[in-house]
Amino acid sequence: MPDVEEPKLYLQQNQPEGVPPLALTGERTLPDVPEENYWYRRHLVVYEWIRERVGGLKVIDMACGEGYGSMVLGGSAREVVGVDANPEAHEHAKARYTTNNVRFARDLVETFDEPADAVVFLQTIEHVQNPDEILERFKTLVGASPSPVVIVSTPNLLTLAPEGAEKSENPWHVKEYRPEEFLKLCRDHFGTVELYGLFHARRLKVHELAIKRLGWDSIHRALRITKPFYDRFTPAIAASDFVLSADRSLDGALDFVAVCRP
Repeated sequence: MPDVEEPKLYLQQNQPEGVPPLALTGERTLPDVPEENYWYRRHLVVYEWIRERVGGLKVIDMACGEGYGSMVLGGSAREVVGVDANPEAHEHAKARYTTNNVRFARDLVETFDEPADAVVFLQTIEHVQNPDEILERFKTLVGASPSPVVIVSTPNLLTLAPEGAEKSENPWHVKEYRPEEFLKLCRDHFGTVELYGLFHARRLKVHELAIKRLGWDSIHRALRITKPFYDRFTPAIAASDFVLSADRSLDGALDFVAVCRP
């Protein structure tokens, strides 16, 4: 029988002492994995954007995964609770990111029951079978706050999946949304919804234009420099290589970010 190549296992690098590294599974993104840096920065920029809008609030970071986003939110929030049901992710987050105003709870999104001022639910609603029930629950959790807000993000079907497809090949996703579908979903549960798109900027915008106008994908393959190029390019991507905007056509957005208020 011919040898079958095992898929490469990517583990986090250079973790603090006593913090177990997590493996990249495709279900969540991770910092400290150079090959994953594009996706990590694409998520991180949204957390940093939210941080500027939750100052002084109690925030629940639902489905917090590795925990880096909860740490970012803790830079301005009064209190942050990172909630995740995965035992490995929970133990990692608790060991690495717990501070005087950031803590972690192992629980399901559907059952965690602490009131808060803000609920953050990023890149996860596409994973769930019951989005309407979950959004109603989030609205209840912030219902007693004088400054209630629920912030939800999801990838754009139109830029994630092949043209004309109803879903990408991501096995973890249940439902991927077009802009009008996601806006309707949020408006069905909240009185006010502001919808933003995430787009490439700086070096990623240049790279995107090089692919579209110069055929860069064909050039680097022909020159046999694909791996060396991306081995250097991907780890260098920064959060500043993405930008959030409410003024561009959402059809071309990478992700949507909905700021929802009852």
